[in-house]
Amino acid sequence: MDLDGRLIGIFGGGGFVGRYIAQALLERGARLRIAERNIKNAMHIKPLGNLGQTQFVSADVTSKDSVVRAVHGCDAVINLVGVLKGDFARVHVEGARHVAEAAAAAGCRALLQLSAIGADSDSPSAYGRSKAEGEQAVLQAFPDAIIIRPSIIFGREDQFINRFAAMIAMLPVVPVIGGSTRFQPVFVGDVADAVTQALGHSELYAGQTFELGGPEILSMGDINRRIAAMTGRKRTFVDVPDFAASLMASVLGPLPGAPITADQYRMLQKDNVVAPGAKGLDTFAISPTPLAAVAPGWMEKYTAHGRFGAGAKAV
Repeated sequence: MDLDGRLIGIFGGGGFVGRYIAQALLERGARLRIAERNIKNAMHIKPLGNLGQTQFVSADVTSKDSVVRAVHGCDAVINLVGVLKGDFARVHVEGARHVAEAAAAAGCRALLQLSAIGADSDSPSAYGRSKAEGEQAVLQAFPDAIIIRPSIIFGREDQFINRFAAMIAMLPVVPVIGGSTRFQPVFVGDVADAVTQALGHSELYAGQTFELGGPEILSMGDINRRIAAMTGRKRTFVDVPDFAASLMASVLGPLPGAPITADQYRMLQKDNVVAPGAKGLDTFAISPTPLAAVAPGWMEKYTAHGRFGAGAKAV
């Protein structure tokens, strides 16, 4: 599908990943309709395109009527909406079903669902199970939907690398939960490129699932040590024993601002890496970007003295 002039609806387009996908699509000449519960959260997308290239609509994936209104007239739809805590079934399953059914009813040519590595009906976490159920609901309503499953996504505005960097900047002794769990962090720009290519050639990728990971497989402990080196922080890292981490997640998890929820702890029981033989970034001829190639551009704020802080380096 030629994207030039096509109207692409993006649910959750104002978020971290949505920002990059929107920019990549705008550069290809697509017109966008950004659907958010609060459209004020998406206004930063408007300057990325030309005059009239971006529309905004208030929509909530859990409200079927609002979804139907949002997809009306769209050539393709992307669903990026997800939560890390809360009512997973309502957002990941019901919400995804609403988007897929509305896209099918509206005659959209393509639908792309952003899922996650770890989506598995047998996952130990409710998050992972709901992601798998959401994929099934989408494919039942829209069999040609394209499913994208990334590992942890990193970038300037992420809530993963930045969270650990802030903690490392504050604490001389850093506790690490799930230190041996492995991840394959993928750059948000690479994810955006893959999404754009998948939509641009939707006839080739219809009904297929892709798992996106970066060039390195790193344990949680490795990631923390890498961040410390990048920011020039000498820190002592202490692995939290499983029994203590489980107790912490159970007791503190329900509280606002908790370091980890019980479900997130269960997610850490399985590695988050691309499955052997899975179709990935190489399908789109995308060379995965390593963390060290881009992180120094925004990690400087976590160094002791900013950009010119002694000891800060890329690793």
